[in-house]
Amino acid sequence: MKKFSYTIVDTLGIHARPAGELVKVAKQFSSTIKFDCNGKSADAKRLIAVMSLGAKQGHQLDVSVDGADEADAAAKLEEFLKANL
Repeated sequence: MKKFSYTIVDTLGIHARPAGELVKVAKQFSSTIKFDCNGKSADAKRLIAVMSLGAKQGHQLDVSVDGADEADAAAKLEEFLKANL
């Protein structure tokens, strides 16, 4: 299992457009991917679940990736978060 944390720096937080793109990235991998933020958990492959986290600027997003391609998935997700959120 791979884990990392990312602090949201985007002033709008995880809103519709980046949430949709984030889900697209997550769906590229077979691993189970979970986001935790503000005491809530979400399946990273479900848009509504990701939106329901209510992740705003300054919030910490904890990412857990478990599966055959976990290293690649974690690297790609971290790259996406740094570039977009």
